[in-house]
Amino acid sequence: MKNQIPLVLIFSRLFIGLTLIALSLNHVDHYKIFAICLLTVGLLTDIFDGIIARQLQISTQKLRRLDSTIDQFFFISAAVATYIQCDAFFKGNSLKLTILLGIEALTYLISFLKFRKEIATHSIGAKVWTLILFATLIQIIIQCHSTILFNICFWVGILTRCEIIAIILVLKKWTNDVPTLYHAFKLRQNKAIKRNKLFNG
Repeated sequence: MKNQIPLVLIFSRLFIGLTLIALSLNHVDHYKIFAICLLTVGLLTDIFDGIIARQLQISTQKLRRLDSTIDQFFFISAAVATYIQCDAFFKGNSLKLTILLGIEALTYLISFLKFRKEIATHSIGAKVWTLILFATLIQIIIQCHSTILFNICFWVGILTRCEIIAIILVLKKWTNDVPTLYHAFKLRQNKAIKRNKLFNG
């Protein structure tokens, strides 16, 4: 049963994402509190599913690909739920949001064109951006406004997506859990890379 824990944590984000949208659509009382709690739980499951899978030595390519795909669904759901509550913010920042979504889609397109698989690099930069995105969503949920944090989120998002694209282009074959572009070059040279046992093993 313990081997199913990472899978349960991954799929729990599907439920959390759908719940966020449902709560937002119904404009439930104390929505902000529910949303912040659910987002926090979702982020924790994202952190611990990989850690637990590595500790149990069941961190397969299939599991990592599933993790990446559901991560996308979770954060898109959170964004949709937040848009329902704070549509003015999204309309006022539509250009930057479109650019972010476009470059995110481009990473998947390039990966599919080259490897016929979705990305699952789980780079260090992407993990940092996830934390910034989480903080930005929290601020928008609370205030329906974000300037400095949103701009940081935007530029870090652009830079980390560019790194992911570079990683994909450098790799000779599809590989999950590539910490940085430097590690991608080492893999291209058929050299072993060192991964963090907790966060990128």
